[in-house]
Amino acid sequence: MNMNVFYAVYVLLIVAIPFFFIYAFVRLWLRYARTDFESRQKYTLLELKVPREITKSPAAMEIFLTALYQTGAATYLETYWQGKLRPVFSLELVSLEGRVHFYIWTRQAWKNIIESQIYAQYPTVEVVEVSDYTDMIEHAENDMVMWGTYFKKKEDEVYPIKTYIDYGLDQNPKEEHKVDPMTSVLEYLGSLHQNEYAWIQIIIQAHKSEGIKEGRIFHAKKNDWKDAVKEEIQKIREEILKSGGENIRVPNPTRAQQELIASMERNLAKFPFECCIRGIYLAKGEIFNNHLGISGLIGSFRQYSSPSRLNNISLGWFTDHDDFGKDMLTLFGWFPPLRNAMRRRRDRMERHMLEAYKHRGAFEPPFTDHHEPFVMTTEELATVFHFPGEVAATPTFDRIPAKKAEAPSNLPI
Repeated sequence: MNMNVFYAVYVLLIVAIPFFFIYAFVRLWLRYARTDFESRQKYTLLELKVPREITKSPAAMEIFLTALYQTGAATYLETYWQGKLRPVFSLELVSLEGRVHFYIWTRQAWKNIIESQIYAQYPTVEVVEVSDYTDMIEHAENDMVMWGTYFKKKEDEVYPIKTYIDYGLDQNPKEEHKVDPMTSVLEYLGSLHQNEYAWIQIIIQAHKSEGIKEGRIFHAKKNDWKDAVKEEIQKIREEILKSGGENIRVPNPTRAQQELIASMERNLAKFPFECCIRGIYLAKGEIFNNHLGISGLIGSFRQYSSPSRLNNISLGWFTDHDDFGKDMLTLFGWFPPLRNAMRRRRDRMERHMLEAYKHRGAFEPPFTDHHEPFVMTTEELATVFHFPGEVAATPTFDRIPAKKAEAPSNLPI
């Protein structure tokens, strides 16, 4: 009996060890090939300078974002030999000492397409190639203190957040009647002072189902998000039928259930993106403000939540000690080895977050440790990133003073 056990283990090892080495080799090779592919790409940062008169609804931004839905066709050779990846874009809302800026980070090859699509929807917006504002900050340099976080969808990603359509902005109301959820974000960014900085980064990549052709040779196939949404809608409808009892002939959903199904079905018709939302607050040590800087950053996405079964954007992993660590510091902070160890741990988290932000890394190692990408559609993205009209009265929101216009055609020669 013992010989049979040893023989079985021997056969298992003969089969398992080569499989393990093949698995490890493929994982390492794909990581190397993709890193090499990314290192050969040229990237640029585009600033979007907004005029005071923006009369279009966020639907215009949604049309622009639709143009960024690029799933990227790749052959097996391109996937496994060249490491080809789908294009990644970063939509950024930034406060530099209270001055508010809009940016888009992209591959150089996409610059002309982004410019043409922006001008198609917003003819008066200026698109300018600028140097990277993140280069001005290094971790712990010049007494700079940092706090960073990832945001996530609180509920299952099949549920949408409260969007601009729920706020009625698709109806193009007059400025005095608009309720734009982005004004809260802009007010927070504009409230910062000298030597204070807040960066919000929304990194997006077209969502698609993935299998062996996309590099998932040893991983479970990633299914299409739309299939999960359809299944959830069906579950809600079954709940409605069950709630009516056995004798019900006509479904009688609640208003909340009706609104939820309508919102999910509307969202289902939009283009989905995989997203990573990252926020950082930095300030000089003596003016670092926990209440304004950190609390304001955390609350900047609260207006996209709903008390109904719609989704929420909530706080995820952050570069600070958890409750247990804070309790240990409170009780034993007088013990230098513990205090120093906790400080080094926080420094490592902050450096990792800052490096991830600067590289706009989200979907590939080494920037996948502390967050899980989630799906947002063009409607949801256009809600959290669009150009507000005059309803956003933030005084430090840099706008173009006047519209650009071509010279009249009837000028004398």
